[in-house]
Formats: sequence, C-alpha cells, structure tokens
Amino acid sequence: MAKAVRDSKLDSRAAREKLVPRGDPYYRNVDKGLHVGYRKGTRGAVWVMRTYDGKKYVVESIGQPDDLLEADGVNVLNWWEAVEKARRIIAQKGSAEPKPAYTVGAALDDYLAHAKQRQKSYRDTELTVEKLIRPVFGEIEIAKLTKRDISNWHNKLASTPRRLRTKKGEEQKFAQGEMDDSTKRQRKSTANRVLTVLKAALNLAFHDEHVVDDKAWRRVEAFEDVDSARQRFLSIGEAQRLINASAADLRKLVQAALQTGCRYGELCRLHVHDFNAAAETLAIHVSKTRKPRHINLTDEGVEFFKSITAGREGSELMLTKADGTAWRESHQSRPMAEACKQGKITPRVKFHELRHTWASLSVMNGMPLMVVANNLGHVDTRMVEKHYGHLAPSYVKEAIKAGAPRFGLVEKSNVEAIA
Repeated sequence: MAKAVRDSKLDSRAAREKLVPRGDPYYRNVDKGLHVGYRKGTRGAVWVMRTYDGKKYVVESIGQPDDLLEADGVNVLNWWEAVEKARRIIAQKGSAEPKPAYTVGAALDDYLAHAKQRQKSYRDTELTVEKLIRPVFGEIEIAKLTKRDISNWHNKLASTPRRLRTKKGEEQKFAQGEMDDSTKRQRKSTANRVLTVLKAALNLAFHDEHVVDDKAWRRVEAFEDVDSARQRFLSIGEAQRLINASAADLRKLVQAALQTGCRYGELCRLHVHDFNAAAETLAIHVSKTRKPRHINLTDEGVEFFKSITAGREGSELMLTKADGTAWRESHQSRPMAEACKQGKITPRVKFHELRHTWASLSVMNGMPLMVVANNLGHVDTRMVEKHYGHLAPSYVKEAIKAGAPRFGLVEKSNVEAIA
C-alpha cells in the first residue's frame, strides 16, 4: 500500500490560501518520478501531476482543488485524493516506474550537438566537456544536481594546478610547485570559463524543459576580478628579437600578426587575394565573431604584405609552413616556444600575445580605442578598454576634459590654501 504523503503547504485549504499566485505549480514529490502540484493563478487553481517521459517532464491537470467546493473524489479533490488519482493514472499507463532520468551527461550531449552548429571554438568546448565536466557530473540526474555540488567542483578546479600535455592512455599530469598569485588568478579564470560551459549546457536543458528549476547552477557565482590582470605584450625590442629568432616560415606568421593584430586562425586562412595593395588593407572573411572586416595597414605593413604576395596566384594560401602545407591548430606552439628560447624572451609568450602586442603598442602610441577595436574585430570599445585602457590613462582624462559639460556656476573665493 502506498504511503500517505503529507505537505503542510498543500494538504489544507487554509495553507493553500496563503500561497502566492504564480505561473509555476507548488510541487511535492509523492513517489519516485511522480510529483503532484498545486497551480495557483489569479483566477483559480488546479491540481497537476508531473512525470518524466525520457526526454522531458510532462505536466497534466488532474482535478479542481476543494478550495471553494467540497471534495467529491471525482472532479473536486482534496490533497489526498489528488495524490491517489495521480498514482492511479500512472498505474493505468502501465508503469509505476519512471523512464530513465535526464542526466547531466545527456544535457552535455545535447549541448555539444547545439554548439557544433554555432561555435567557431567548438573543439575547445568539446575538450572542456570531456575532460573537466562529464567525468564529474555525467551520471548525475540533472534534477538532483545541487548548488553545493557545483560550487565544490568550481572551487576544486581553481585550486588544482594546470594540466600538462599527457600522452593518451597515461595518467594525467599536472604542473608542480606552489602557485603564485598570478597563477592562482589564472586558475580561477580558467575555472570560470569551465563553469560557463556547464551553465550553458544546463541552461539549454532548462530551456528545452528537461528540468523545471535552474536554481542549482544559477546561484553559483564566478570568481570576481580574475580577468583584469594586464595582458603580456612585447616591447619593440623583444618583438624584433622574436622575429630574428624565428624559423623562416614562422617569421612571416609572426610579422603578419605584429602588423595586424590578427588571431592565429585568421592568418592561417588568408589567401594572397585578401591583400589589397591599392587600398592598403587586409580582408578577414572568417573570424571568431563570424563578422568579416578589413584591416588597415601601416606603410610598413603594406610593404611586408607586398613582399610575401608579389608574383603569386591570388588563390594561394598566403602563409604556409616550410613544406608548403597549411598551418593548423597548435602547429605554431612548439616553434613559438623555440623562438622565445632562442630570442631570450622571458617570460615566453604564446602566439595570441602578438595580438595583445599590436593592440597595446597602438594604444600607447595614442591610437583611438575605437580604431583599435575596429582593426581587432570588436563591435565596440568595451573589450579594448578592459584589456588595454590602463595603457592610455590620458585617453579618459582628455576625453572628460574635452566633452564633459561646463556650468559656469563655481563661485570664486578669497580663501587660498596654505602652502
């Protein structure tokens, strides 16, 4: 015999009168996979039941509450009768056992399928899911996920040393030694990015009605002030040493990055015809933001691109490796490390920091932030201000002096400050 289920908010008229009308029902879990709820609107109320069909939760009405009329056990039901009717409906459907619950793993599968059609950085997302999220949460039913589960995992990510490249089949290796403040900030920043991926997957599940509540992850907060550190960039002298220390094929790639501020992937996709010598521009057709743009070049930049495109077919890849093949994902990593070593660049820089170098030196030379943002492919100056604004302290000061209103209301005084 099924046990009686009490609920102090639902099992009496007096208690239900105190409930605030809202769109979502007030639910009570009465059996495994079965919830009975009271949906209270501004014009009345209804008993509902909620079950899981293997893909999403199904909600159906089961009767009118005895708020105004006496219960008759058929159309007007008290709490106990609503619970029993829900159980009978389940039994009539042939199974009191729910179908397999929707797990975080299923949510991750759905999210990856969604992201594959929309993200340029899908491979990074996939690796994040498979290495850092699925092993921890994959088997957990999404409806049973708690804020504590996610917060503990998020904190552990931040305190775990950086993962090192490890051969397939071998035990994962991690960086050794005590973490300094900069490394701790970086680990928290990484933990935030991974948390963002998990939240995106869970939010998609919530949007698709696989789960009825998002509080477990919505209330988990990211670490603050961990992305505000200054970007590493090269001085002119360091940039020259890096160029001179690079292998011939990498040297062209490095020079192209320093002349344009382009991302590695954008440079790898360039064709000879993307350089317009007459207009002194470089066309980026496929970017991270999916928006094409034209990069304006300096005289030095124009001469560089003329030198590497002269006499070549327009359809050729502009920048290739020494053997004529295309630069692919991560192909630049080891050559860059070697060039930094030979050029005595300490600490070493990654290729993406050449983009920061172009932006930082441009801002320091007085280039307006909007111009920097346009060449980098940003729709406005927010990212540029965030990462490079500190390099142009006079920019804000001069902008306020030039543009802030004057009211002419400051009264003159005979009082002077004592020196």
